[in-house]
Amino acid sequence: MDVIRELCSFENRLAGSDAERRAANWLATRLRDGGRRAEIEPTYVHPRYGLVHAAHCALGFAGSLLAIVQPAIGFAIVLATAVSMYLDLNYRTYLVRRLFFRRASQNVVSPGGRPGAPARVFLCAHYDAARTGAAFDPKQVARGARLAARFPLPIGPFRILFWSLAILLPILGARMAGIDSGLISLLQLFPTLILLVGVFLLTDIELSDVVPGANDNASGVATVLSLADELSANPPAHLDVWVLLTGAEECLQEGMRSFVRAHRGDLDRETTYFVNVDTVGRGNVRFEAGAGWVVTYQLNRRLVELCNAIATADREDSNRYQARPLVHGVAGDSMPPRIAGFPATAISCRNDLNYVRGHHTPDDTPQHVDPAALDRAHGFALELVRALDRDVGRRTESA
Repeated sequence: MDVIRELCSFENRLAGSDAERRAANWLATRLRDGGRRAEIEPTYVHPRYGLVHAAHCALGFAGSLLAIVQPAIGFAIVLATAVSMYLDLNYRTYLVRRLFFRRASQNVVSPGGRPGAPARVFLCAHYDAARTGAAFDPKQVARGARLAARFPLPIGPFRILFWSLAILLPILGARMAGIDSGLISLLQLFPTLILLVGVFLLTDIELSDVVPGANDNASGVATVLSLADELSANPPAHLDVWVLLTGAEECLQEGMRSFVRAHRGDLDRETTYFVNVDTVGRGNVRFEAGAGWVVTYQLNRRLVELCNAIATADREDSNRYQARPLVHGVAGDSMPPRIAGFPATAISCRNDLNYVRGHHTPDDTPQHVDPAALDRAHGFALELVRALDRDVGRRTESA
């Protein structure tokens, strides 16, 4: 809780801000004081993700309207916008995002002390804070969670916006083919209106205040630092334990994306694991089995099996963690390494409907963090690292 309160004292720690930089320096100092090496790796990020995707929505809306009189031009605009949005949300390359300004951010990297170990595990958490907005209204979020619980496939905000763009393409293609009917106009209306709503909601986020970020994600940072201390005192036999505290997560994982791109040539995809700890201050443990902004990517099978084994054993005992797998239509810092081919998963805490109360609202303050939830997440993550250590040992011996 002391770490959470101290990190929240760096107010308005948006990606690319001076407060974020000062928070990174404080975290690096704390790691060094704990006996670990710590380095600050600078990077450049585009912090205004809301405006980036509001621009995508506005271009899609304009292309849809233009297609009524110029179908070919409207189709081309919507197609280019959909490609840009898909590549952006899957961390491939930036097109529209490149038109927006960049700011300096940084990742805090603490190498492990056993470079010759058979495998390496990164304990990850982001330390920047997000903006609030009407999209995060607690009542609307609760309604959305109840609706998502009834839906057979994971849904998320950017999925709705991207697939609205994608659905427009065959409709506008029909217009290009000369099919112009009331049914086509009706089918075109709904995704076009969704894109218009997206423009307003995303712009509203960029005009809103910055939240304290106690649960999201000072709680994850505090948990990772606690895990690092415990694993330094009693190190795993077969793992080199690194700490990676990322900036710029709230502008859609740009800090982690930058780290993976900079180091993927140095890291073995077979023996490098990423365990992300995010938003663990309220609720019961969830371990990520599937995620993604646009489509669902399955997380590493072996890590999920280990998490399932821990959850099953816990249910047969005290059911302390109440852990369940989580498949959802959003993404966090586990996704850039997953897409790059590294084994990854994430640990979070959520309520029974799998959402976090007070997420991205001014109520995300230290007094609303539940120490019992922190303890559950810490215990589960520690068991996961120990289980991974035993698993790596067995495979090393058999080889």
